[in-house]
Amino acid sequence: MNIKDNLIQISSKENAESIAQYVGADPDRFAELMALFLGDEYRLTQRAAWVLSKSVDRHPQLLLPYLEKVIYNLQEDVPVAVKRNTVRILQDVDIPEDLMGPLADVCFQFLESGEEPIAVKVFSMTILFNITKKEPDLKNELRLLIEAQLPYGSAGFKSRAKKILPHLQ
Repeated sequence: MNIKDNLIQISSKENAESIAQYVGADPDRFAELMALFLGDEYRLTQRAAWVLSKSVDRHPQLLLPYLEKVIYNLQEDVPVAVKRNTVRILQDVDIPEDLMGPLADVCFQFLESGEEPIAVKVFSMTILFNITKKEPDLKNELRLLIEAQLPYGSAGFKSRAKKILPHLQ
């Protein structure tokens, strides 16, 4: 299977599942997928993000060598699908200490932004909460930011905030 050709063909759940199954636990196939995900072709990066999310759900260890690239990729002007799938993946990853600062910075930016979709904000909130477990000094900043947005937040934002806020006191 040629991953790029299959990503170009059709954007569907079935196609994403098929490609993710093909990638499996194979590091070489995952590297090919990562190259497309980190590339500069808008449509390919979006579609690769969906497959990447499915692949990492099944084989999270494959992401570890790419963590730094994935985190720094969030600082670029990337499609919303790339942001959403990246932060969704990262909320379940144990972030190394040397990458916590850059990831926290970008997640705070996403959470503060009035333009980011709710999913990006909610996943960023979870990542930041996970970081506060190792960096408790960030608890107050995160709590204040969540509380400031709570009255205006969507149902999804409020739900996640209500789960996280009690742990930030």
